[in-house]
Formats: sequence, structure tokens, C-alpha cells
Amino acid sequence: MKFFNTLLLSLTCLMLNAQTSVQGQLQDAGGQSVIFANVVLHNAADSSIAKVETSDEAGIFKIRGLKAGNYFLVASYVGMPDLRKPDITLKNDQQLDLGVLVFSPSAVELTQATVTASRAMVEVKPDRTVFNVQGTINSTGSDAISLLRKAPGVVVDNQDNINVLGRAGVLLYVDGKRLPITGENLTNYLQNLPADQIDRIEIITNPGARYEAEGNAGIIDIRLKKDKNLGANGTVNATASQGRYAQYNLGGSGNYRNQFMNTFGSLGLGGGERYMDMDFLSFQNGLVLDEINNHRNESRYYDFRLGTDFFVAKNHTIGFLVTGGQSERTSNSFNQIAISPQSAQTDIDSVLVADSRADNDRNQQTFNINYRYDNGKGRSLNFDLDYGRYENDSKRFQPNRYFSPEGDSVLTEVINSFDTPTDIDIYTAKIDFEEKLAGGNLSLGSKLSRVVSDNTFLFFDVNNGSTVRNDRSSNLFKYEENVYAGYVNYARALSEKWNFSAGLRVETTDATGDLQAFLPELQEPPVELNYTSWFPSAGLTWQIAQQHSLALNYGRRINRPDYNVLNPFNNQISQLSYEKGNPFLRPEIVNNVEVGYTMKYRYNFKVGYSLTTDQITRLIAPDENDPRAGFITWANLAEQRIWSANISAPLEVMKGWNAYINLSAAHQDNQADYGDGAVVDVQVFTYNVYMQHTIDLPYGFKGEVSGYYAGPGVWGGVFEYDPSWSLDLGLQRKFLNDQLNARLSVSDIFFQTYWSGFSRFNGLYSEGRGQWDSRRVSLSLSYNFGNQNVKSRKRKTGLETEAGRVGGDN
Repeated sequence: MKFFNTLLLSLTCLMLNAQTSVQGQLQDAGGQSVIFANVVLHNAADSSIAKVETSDEAGIFKIRGLKAGNYFLVASYVGMPDLRKPDITLKNDQQLDLGVLVFSPSAVELTQATVTASRAMVEVKPDRTVFNVQGTINSTGSDAISLLRKAPGVVVDNQDNINVLGRAGVLLYVDGKRLPITGENLTNYLQNLPADQIDRIEIITNPGARYEAEGNAGIIDIRLKKDKNLGANGTVNATASQGRYAQYNLGGSGNYRNQFMNTFGSLGLGGGERYMDMDFLSFQNGLVLDEINNHRNESRYYDFRLGTDFFVAKNHTIGFLVTGGQSERTSNSFNQIAISPQSAQTDIDSVLVADSRADNDRNQQTFNINYRYDNGKGRSLNFDLDYGRYENDSKRFQPNRYFSPEGDSVLTEVINSFDTPTDIDIYTAKIDFEEKLAGGNLSLGSKLSRVVSDNTFLFFDVNNGSTVRNDRSSNLFKYEENVYAGYVNYARALSEKWNFSAGLRVETTDATGDLQAFLPELQEPPVELNYTSWFPSAGLTWQIAQQHSLALNYGRRINRPDYNVLNPFNNQISQLSYEKGNPFLRPEIVNNVEVGYTMKYRYNFKVGYSLTTDQITRLIAPDENDPRAGFITWANLAEQRIWSANISAPLEVMKGWNAYINLSAAHQDNQADYGDGAVVDVQVFTYNVYMQHTIDLPYGFKGEVSGYYAGPGVWGGVFEYDPSWSLDLGLQRKFLNDQLNARLSVSDIFFQTYWSGFSRFNGLYSEGRGQWDSRRVSLSLSYNFGNQNVKSRKRKTGLETEAGRVGGDN
């Protein structure tokens, strides 16, 4: 037996030695080994990938099993520009040693480096953090808003508002294009976007001058999947998920690519049910209101994408992209409020019950035409024209019945219905130009955008089966916003260790909010906003020593109030609970400063400080006329100060066991004085820990354990919430030569993803708690077909130009 093992080992070594191979060692500019870098060998004829490997702990790589031919090699690593080795010729049975290959010193803007050949779940790059959805098994059965809850540095509050590093006002993009919807419409869109359609989520906390200045907390860009393989390729997938209720989605994507064009598309559909339960106990005006809310939603949707890039000539590409979708959602809500005096809380006076039903339909279409020129030597020109149409139709029926304390008789009854459609049209044109200048890179561009939002709010009284419009509570609200923007940015190396970038963006805003009341005495003059704002940005990097770098970044940003928060009319949840906008909101301005430290190109540390003036925030307050009623509104805080810190690190516990940990913390200070005792003075320290472990198991299985713990914090201006946590488990195995991928996951197995907390403002104290369908078992199957092993790269003769694919959106 020993002789047989020795013979087998010898034959194996002989076969490996006889293989055609290429090897080398990667080092940085200081002579240190670059470990776990991507090393990709391309066929010289068509730029397709021949083989992918990673460097070991000594920086050494060896690519075996090659055929004789002509190749070129590309190595990449976080914090370094790509290393390229052209003109590699291999003969049969040749073992070519390329010797030591040295990366150039890091530049200011790096956007293509990754950590491992199979993408890590989280990549921290100089200008953004990338959450690779395909890098996590536990994304199975999730939607976009659930994934955002797992993303590093991101917190989603009880109203589905999104915060980054403790800052509100984040801007949502999909494939580099801003989503113009907010509030409930945005939540519906994200809930209907399955995780299986998402490739990655990019979190840009301090965007540069070329990016739109909107969004105090930066930009979250959701990048959808798109195949870049040569020939005809595709993927089909199906996911079933069961919590309290079942959900499902089916989808498929495909592309055909050759040297002249790339056509791609996707189609998805799905549906199911979900719920959310919320309880509030409020004390105001000597009364106690014990409120119960049970929401159940049933939805169906479909969406599609279709685009083509034409490589019309060397360095010239023209592309178009069409996207669309429709969803239908029926919501049934039960709202009960027991009213009693504070002096005798058990002595219930009456109980309000509001059973509501809402039917919501959403339609959207977007169209993009793009032209791009790139000479491959640093000069490029990109031009985009976009149009988007978003239609949201909502009809709601709401009976409000006051019962006796025993619940056996109806004291009074008020029945209302609502018809609240919203139509949004968005037109944009932008141009970007880049050129090498004086040893650096010059970028400049311009963008024109126009948003028209028509909002109809019709309030009806229903009496004895007859529906009559209530003109005192109905209105039309039209919001028009024109933004004219231009920017310039310059980046270059000052020395081998110092790099800088600086930019300036200017935006002129011309906006009008026109409220059209149905009664003359309620008519108000239009709210007009016309102002010009300047947004400087700057960055400085210092290579302190080998494998150690420091970066300092500054940016100024703006957050403009939109139609959802400007319309002053009441959107009634029940007769005693409603929300209304504030037409006199001012835009908020934030100044962000961040310092980042990177060690060994893998471990990242960041601290930040932001000062926001006129912070737009959500407040809960008592009604001025009805002592029983409370409402949610929007107001400007005087200022908000946030200190934040973030640490992220990929870890290799042992061979076959990889881990990732992300820790973020922030101290938030909200200040405002609205007079008459309405004061906001809230200081909160919050933190979040996320960890994921991926383990190779026997028989080709891969397991995953992930979870988070979120400490206390504050939502809006005054709602202070308690800690929460979650633990997820996942299992994956591939079949049929890795073409069929099966994933099973269990999310929130201990059912601890809930929110609870309290708010105190202007005489109202309220405690609340909420839970949703977070504990789920999901099974996902996906099958890949086509030329999956022949991949292309961005070619000098034609670059892909799908909206947002090249550079950032300005």
C-alpha cells in the first residue's frame, strides 16, 4: 500500500510538472509580497479569460493546465492599480517563470481592485464599500430592503428610512440612476426587488464632485446582475420562501455578446404576503392611548430590462437601455386605539377601531441612450439622455368606529375613502469628459435635470352608502424641480507617497410647490425655491510605509425636501393618527470629513465627522385641536452633529473557513427649539456589529453563519430605539458541473429582528414596538447555461455603456 501511494504521488508530480504553466511573484513598490491578489490570464486573441488564480502568502502564483499560445496577464489588489504583463508566449510543456512583478504605487482613484478571485462578501475600496450579494448564501429569499439591513454601516428604521454611518438622507440609485421615489413608494419598490436580481450594493459615503450633490449620507447604488460572457449565456432562477406567509419569485436573465455588440435582458415576476405588527402606548393632554396596528399585504409584480451596446468603431460605443415594471398590492390594516384618562388608565372611555383596505398599483418605465468614447490613453467622453415615468395609484377605504369600553356597541361612526394617485416624470441630460493633464487626471461635466410630480389627494366622506368629496380635506399638489449642475475635478500624484484630488460642483435649483385647494379660503401661494449652492470636495492620500496608507476626504452635500414631505394636507391612518407635510421646509446642508487607514490592503479603519444645518427630520407631536389625536410631520432641526467610526476586516480562520467582520459606531447630537416648549435635545451613542463565517463542508457543501447586533440609537429627531439582533444560517451546493446552484437559508432564527423604543416631544410621550415577517426559510435554485467559461473584458475597441456602468452619475 505504501509503495502504491508513493507511485501515485510520483506519477501525479510528473503529470503536474509536464503541464504547461506560468508562475511569478507579486510585490508592492516597497518590495513586500502582495498576498491573495487576483491573477487573471487572458487569451491575447479575444481577451477571454484562460485561467484565474490567487497569489499565496508569499505573493507567489502558479497557473497550470494551459495550452500553448499567446496570452497577457492582469493582477489586481485592493489599494493598487492593476498590474499588466503583456506578450506572454507559451509552448507545449513549458514552465514559464515571470520572476518578480511589481505593482505601481497606489493612485488616488482606484475602482477595479478586489480581494479574492471569488469575490469577497464585502470589498472596501478607496471611494466606496461594496456588498457583494452573490458572496452571501443568506441572501436567498430576501428582497432589496432586507439586504440593506445586512449591508455594512447601513441601518433601516421602523419606517423603512435608510441611514448610513448614523446619517439620514441617503440617495438610492439602481444601476447608476437615481430613484426619484420616496416614502412608501420607495419601500414598495425595494420590497418587490428580489435579491436574486441584485449583483452588489455599493455604499459611497462621501461622493466626489462628479456625483450629484443630493444625499447627505451619500449614495447607495444597487447594481443588478448582467452577464459579460461571450456568446449566448443566461441564468434562470426560482425562489420559494416561507415565514408566517409564503413568498415566491421567478426570474431569468441572458445576453448575447460578440465583437460588434452586446445585447442583454432580464425578466422577473413574483408575489406573496407579508405582515407588520406595531403597538404604541402614548401619553398626551392627560390621556392614555393604547394603540394596536396589524398590517397584512398581498402583492404581485413583474419587471424587465432590455439593452444593447453597439461597438460602432474603435473606441466608440452607443447603447440603449429600457426598464419597466408593474406591481399590485392589496393592504389590509387593523388599527385599534383604547382611550382612557391618565389618572385611571384602566378606566377606558372608548375604543376606536379602523379597519382599512388599500389597493396600490405601480407602473414605471425608464429609457436611456448613451454614447461613450475612450481612446484607451486617458481621454474619454460620455453622454447620457434619460427619461423616466413613474405612476403610482392608491385607493383606500377606511371606516372609523368608536365602540363602548366593552366593545359591544358602536358609539359613533365616521367612514372615509381616499384616492391618491401620483405621477412623476424625470428628464435628464449629462455629459462627462476626462483627460490626462500635467501628470494627473482632469474630469469635468454638466447635468441638467427636470422633475415634475403631480400629486392628487382626494378625501371622501361616506354616508349611508353615498360617497361625497370633502373639499376641505382634499387638494392637488404639483411639484416642479429644475437643477442645473456643473463640476470639475483634478487628481494627481504629488510624489511616490502623496496623492491628492480636488473638485468643485455648482448646482442651481429652481423649484416650485403649487398647492391647489378646492376651497378658495384654503388656497395658499406657491412655495418657490431658487438658490445656487457650491459643493467643494477634496481628498489626500499618504502611503505611510509599506502596506500602510492614510486617506483624508472632505465633501459638502445637500438634501432637498421632496413632494412627500412638502404637501401639508393630512394623510389619515385613522381618525386619531395621521401624517402631514411641511411646505416651508428648507434644504439641509451637510459637511462631511472622513479619515481612513488601510493596513496590508485588507484591513480598513474609518472615522468621520458630519455637521448638518437645517436637518430635515421626522417628528411625532400631539394635534392642536383634538386632544386625543397625534401626527407625524417633518421639520428642520437647527443642527445635527455626528461622530462615526467603522472597522472592516476579512479574516481567514483556517483553510476553508473565511470570516468577515464589520463594526460601526456613531454619536449623534440633535438640537432644535421650535418655541413654546417644543425642544429637541437628544444625544445617542449607537453601534452595529456584523459578522459572517463561510465554511467549506464535506461532499461539496458550503455553510454560512451570519448575524448582527445593533445597539440603541435614534430615528428621525426624537425616537430613541432599543438594541436588536439577528442570526442567519445558510447551506449551498452546486451540481451539474457547477451550473446548478441550490441554496437553503433560515433568516432570523431567534426572531429578534424587531424595533422598540420611545419618543418625547412637545408634550407627547410615546412608547412603541414593531415586528415583521423576518424569520423565514428559503430555498433557491439557479441554473446557468451558455458559454459561462469564456469571459470578456472591457476592450479598447468598445466599452460597455449601460447607464451608470462607466464612472459615476453626476
